Amino acid sequence: MVGKTTEELMQLLRDKHGIDIEGEHHQLELLTMGYFHGFKGYRFIKTSDNRIPYKSFDEVIAVYQFDTNIKTLFYPYIMQIETALKNITLDTIIRIGSADFNYVYENLLNDFEKHEPGSSSYKKKMKNRLAVRNKVYSAISTQYQNDQAIIQHFVHQNKPVPLWAIFEILNLGDFGFFIHCLNESVRKEISNNLSIDHEAHDRKGRVLEDIIFIIRDFRNAVAHNGVVFDVRYQNHQPTNRLISLLEAETSINNIDLDKITDYLILHVYILKKLGSHKRDLRKLIRTFFVLSERLKRKVPESIYEEILGDEHIDKIGQLRNII
Repeated sequence: MVGKTTEELMQLLRDKHGIDIEGEHHQLELLTMGYFHGFKGYRFIKTSDNRIPYKSFDEVIAVYQFDTNIKTLFYPYIMQIETALKNITLDTIIRIGSADFNYVYENLLNDFEKHEPGSSSYKKKMKNRLAVRNKVYSAISTQYQNDQAIIQHFVHQNKPVPLWAIFEILNLGDFGFFIHCLNESVRKEISNNLSIDHEAHDRKGRVLEDIIFIIRDFRNAVAHNGVVFDVRYQNHQPTNRLISLLEAETSINNIDLDKITDYLILHVYILKKLGSHKRDLRKLIRTFFVLSERLKRKVPESIYEEILGDEHIDKIGQLRNII
């Protein structure tokens, strides 16, 4: 199979896509971003049939740079949130009983007990519980084989791997599944420790797992350099209870987590619950706004509004008011 040189790809963009692309600067930008990861990944919004009507390659560069900067901006906050949620969960469980996984499995990962034995709901919950155990043991096995020092320490001492070490090696999705299988009492206690109002919007203590699964999709896209500007990475659909909670506690309407601005709202909400300093939250909002304004100056208004939504500015203003 014969490929195309960068010059030939530039000609393709001109002839097939009607994009103005000329000169060494555009050639270097195309070479840097790549035709397939860059242009083909950023030529549409959400679905391949919703093409962005680019006229100039400068517009492609602007969207690509906006996406790259968004990933750079959010990544440390995602890591902070993941670590904090695991630590708060661990602290809650230790206060209740023990950091021993066998204890947790027998006494806390027992959401199945509220269902009639043998019923379809009982079987589903039991299947989930068994899956959590398998995920934990699989993670321990994998990390041991990868010479992970913490895991090898406990295995070589013939001691059970404690929950804090397990949380270190569990990915965010498996951690969310762990939360899902905890009994209602423990889930609500974790919500209390996060100051989440479960009485009004989270009566069964399920919002935390909703948050984790939503952030998991975002985190994976950021970590693997996927496209994020149009939220195409979203696999876990936001629940009504999460949307209701966010709108009630932020006083911002029409949150649907369908635009990247809503992910800013979600992160600010969580970080505020985790006790982040107001200065840091203002910096996050301000930087996001600067990036969006930079995009606005470089692409047609129609493209800008389809990416960020016509309520983007209002939501940013309201978000600043809750800090």
